[in-house]
Amino acid sequence: MGKLVFTKPFTQQESIPEAGIERAVEIMRSGRLHRYNLTGDEASEASCLEREYATWQGVDYCLACSSGGYAIQLALRVCGVMPGDKVLANAYTLAPVPGAIHNVGAVPMLVDIDENYHIDCDDLDAKARVSGAKVLLLSHMRGHIADMDRVVDICQTHDICLIEDCAHTMGAKWRGIRSGNFGMVATFSTQTYKHMNSGEGGFLTTNDPEIAARAVVSSGSYMLYGRHGAIPAEEVFQKVRLHSPNYSGRMDQMRAAMLRAQLPEIEQNLARWNLLYDKLHARLLSMDGVTIPRRKQVEEYVGSSIQFRAEAVTKQSMPTFVAACAARGVELKWFGDDEPKAFTSRYDSWRYIDDIPVLPTTLKVLKTTLDMRVPLTFTEADCDIIADIIEDEMKQFTRG
Repeated sequence: MGKLVFTKPFTQQESIPEAGIERAVEIMRSGRLHRYNLTGDEASEASCLEREYATWQGVDYCLACSSGGYAIQLALRVCGVMPGDKVLANAYTLAPVPGAIHNVGAVPMLVDIDENYHIDCDDLDAKARVSGAKVLLLSHMRGHIADMDRVVDICQTHDICLIEDCAHTMGAKWRGIRSGNFGMVATFSTQTYKHMNSGEGGFLTTNDPEIAARAVVSSGSYMLYGRHGAIPAEEVFQKVRLHSPNYSGRMDQMRAAMLRAQLPEIEQNLARWNLLYDKLHARLLSMDGVTIPRRKQVEEYVGSSIQFRAEAVTKQSMPTFVAACAARGVELKWFGDDEPKAFTSRYDSWRYIDDIPVLPTTLKVLKTTLDMRVPLTFTEADCDIIADIIEDEMKQFTRG
């Protein structure tokens, strides 16, 4: 009898809801795809989406953006980051995060992580004291929310502006508060593999009226900012409209239409993700040679991906283990590889950063860290098959 093989793709997402497809087709047939190409008093899909998402997120202001990466860059700019400024950021993240800092001419100051993939608050506090940085770009990488009580306290103590990158935590909470509602600004992604799917896209949210106004004008509103959906009063725009450069990047009509159809389903989908995640978590936790990150009880996570450390596998043997799982249909990404692969890169491969620090815990943790997507096209039975394959391939490293 041959070895068990998993046959579903890890990159297959669910279809866009029919209402979103139908509305996108209507927009294409109209020819009015641009965000401000409207008739009369018609509200754009992007404006409606901004209002709806702001309500769901529980914030005053929301800007729909062309990508999550653009939203991060814009957040840095409207929070006053200037060329040469230092910006604190956790070292375990994806390349667009330090890339956004570099894009605005600032200098990433990388902070170590702890054993559970969170920013190391002791290292953050120490670097906040001596670096001169006035902004922390905190990435809730792969859905792991840091100790937000301590992060907020450190930022307040050192007068640091907190920007949350919530690309992987849309819908997650800490002490009942939504991820993204702790700092001055938050950004979200609606790239294909995130919690809502528009191919590319994102949001910038804030409760600060002046930051919101600067973001809207800088997103490419020209003097049409009044057509946006979740914005401050006119007098706020009068203060900033002639002092905010145009970095065109607001979301278009079609993507907004697709997302509006998904927003009513998001709570149900978050619960579905956690059923799959919890199944995989329980199976992985029971395996010899595997360590799973711990979460605090006050964190309400969204498990759209899962991370574990294959500590029984040496660095030299990890490519063999990953390839063996791939040959049986299980796609794992290894964060400890010296060479960047696909979407995955370790912080010391970002050579455009001067004086890359040695971050011992980050290097230790990532050396055996494996990452796996959990799309909603999977079932709980699929998760058992995946776990069976991982466990079977792991045995050659744990025997004896």
